[in-house]
Amino acid sequence: MSCTINADDIKRVKALGCLHNKGTDLFNVRVITVNGKITTEEARVITEAAEKYGNGELVFTTRLTVEVRGIHYDNIEPFREYIARAGLETGGTGTKVRPVVSCKGTTCQYGLYDTYELSRKIHERFYIGYGGVKLPHKFKIAAGGCPNNCVKPDLNDVGIVGQMVRAHDKELCKGCGKCQIEINCPMKAAKVVDGRITIDGSICNNCGRCMKFCPFHVNDGALPGFKVYIGGRWGKRTAQGQALSKIFLSEEEVLAAVEKAILLFRDKGQAGERFADTIARIGFEEADRLILSDELLQRKEEILAEE
Repeated sequence: MSCTINADDIKRVKALGCLHNKGTDLFNVRVITVNGKITTEEARVITEAAEKYGNGELVFTTRLTVEVRGIHYDNIEPFREYIARAGLETGGTGTKVRPVVSCKGTTCQYGLYDTYELSRKIHERFYIGYGGVKLPHKFKIAAGGCPNNCVKPDLNDVGIVGQMVRAHDKELCKGCGKCQIEINCPMKAAKVVDGRITIDGSICNNCGRCMKFCPFHVNDGALPGFKVYIGGRWGKRTAQGQALSKIFLSEEEVLAAVEKAILLFRDKGQAGERFADTIARIGFEEADRLILSDELLQRKEEILAEE
């Protein structure tokens, strides 16, 4: 089979989440999910559409969209209309916010917050809410439940990592001689010195693994929080994101930081560069300052109105 579709039409449908299979008139079409979650009814409709318009094969992308394979160009619109009956749409491409991904959160024994719930809010507020906002390049967001970093948040443009912010009350420490905090610290950041527990802040990653073991409740006062990384990227040129200088203590603070990062990229980014390049060019300290201030939100309408 040879390709009979012109380049303009291939580009047009790519913006709809339809990726061309080279040398053919067939496309793989991406169906958007909310962090990989679909209902049984949605799964049924996708399966029916794949059998009716595709080759019957489904794959999941790294952004957890469902890719239906082998759809002929002439069947793209009928396919989109068919899945719309279940409230589904295609997409996930282009120079804009991409579908958010997360780990399993509190399904995992180490998860420190409900990543599915936060990723749902990010999806609604930024994938959908900013769906018409053009950015210099694609913009990926990931939410990880703990410092294990299973979903690689620090390799996304914005990455969120769950934290248990340490708060050790040394006055409660009895110097019992068999410190459960020290024994259960996987980072070896906890040490008993002169009969009292001490935590090396340069090593502790706020994983929370030492919590609830001390019979004298030395560290029961720890608070759940979030560390936010900016400027991560994988691919031919990788970059590890850098953590903002503040640990956030509420989801609303995190959502505001994500929005300010998007606004910063739209305002300061140059066409074709990734967010990591923008940060390298303006300096991390300046990016950190802008995201932790309200300047970008105050200029939101102006930034979104820019050509």
